[in-house]
Amino acid sequence: MQAQCTWTQFQVLRSPTATSFFTFSKHSQKGSDSSSIRTHGRINNNYPSLMATISTQNVPVSSTHGNGSTQFTHQPLQVAKRLEKFKTTIFTQMSMLAIKHGAINLGQGFPNFDGPDFVKEAAIQAIKDGKNQYARGYGVPDFNDSIAAHFEKDTGLVIDPEKEVTVTSGCTEAIAATMLGLINPGDELKSTISKNTRAILINTPHNPTGKIFTRDELSSIASLCIENDVLVFTDEVYDKLAFDMDHISMASLPEMYERTVTMNSLGKTFSLTEWKIGWAIAPPHLTWGVRQAHSFLTFATSTPMQWAATVALRAPDSYFNELKRDYMEKKEILVEGLKDVGFKVFPSSGTYFVVVDHTPFGLENDISFCEYLIKEVGVVAIPTSVFYLNPEDGKNLVRFTFCKDEGILRSAVERMKEKLKKK
Repeated sequence: MQAQCTWTQFQVLRSPTATSFFTFSKHSQKGSDSSSIRTHGRINNNYPSLMATISTQNVPVSSTHGNGSTQFTHQPLQVAKRLEKFKTTIFTQMSMLAIKHGAINLGQGFPNFDGPDFVKEAAIQAIKDGKNQYARGYGVPDFNDSIAAHFEKDTGLVIDPEKEVTVTSGCTEAIAATMLGLINPGDELKSTISKNTRAILINTPHNPTGKIFTRDELSSIASLCIENDVLVFTDEVYDKLAFDMDHISMASLPEMYERTVTMNSLGKTFSLTEWKIGWAIAPPHLTWGVRQAHSFLTFATSTPMQWAATVALRAPDSYFNELKRDYMEKKEILVEGLKDVGFKVFPSSGTYFVVVDHTPFGLENDISFCEYLIKEVGVVAIPTSVFYLNPEDGKNLVRFTFCKDEGILRSAVERMKEKLKKK
């Protein structure tokens, strides 16, 4: 038996330019496992993968005896059944390989440059001011106010920061709290919306494809949700990195706020990914469930970082305009470079990712290509098969990120031009 764990990817990919979403059935099945959400899709764990698995039979445990000697015995790893099937995340594996082989990491989506000084200085000041104890469970009041004001500016919706905003430890926890707080044991994943659907989860702008849902697409989804009384959970962490069109929040559409949980975070917009400051916005009747789960996940989020995040969200428009302009320049460097190398590059309307077809270089699949790219070329990409319910659908594609400084991006392109040859 293998012990494997990861935070699962909720988005399902159909093609590099179109996404679908998971839906959750309203009805639990009798006798279902109360610790899991039942799925119609199945992840193919037999697909070739460089993601390490951990043997449950070879874990050394030391014990010290009275005579001072140390003896090592092997104990099986222990993991809950609901986690047995999962593997170490591809992002962790690729970052480890990047270090091992001295490769340029265009895989994992974290910037190699720091966040703005005015936000970091606000965090330092908050620490100096003694704001270092537990925050109120659902957020520092000033931060909740700034989230509400930010949301109103973006969507035109006026919300109550006390009753409709929950601060979380990153968007990851916002997703977890929303799922745990509003989805019942036994709920099923389905590929289509019906009267039995409990909720859908949408990521826009979308990682890894860069797709942004248009107003017409969102309106079509909204109509189905209203018709079938379905909740919508939206992950909008890349909302300020929308390049080719404006980002539209599902909650802003007619009749949708009352059935939508909007999730976001600070990390992507302010290049502070490790601060893990996120939030969930929802009407009071949905916020209740989110907060109940949040209370037993983390209870509260870093107090000084919330004070700093308050300052961040009140940044002038010029900050967000400059952010978008800088990322568009980075995107152009990488996209044009990848085209020159020989990749087929798919459009990316948002996020800081771009997906390419690697097949001109003759490797069997995305895993093999990424292994070769790291070891022989010295550049890291992410195989997209890990995002698919059926990994075969993603075997021809890999993802690059451009959240790096221009020198790093140009160096990576030059390495690929020199060492990658079409076959």
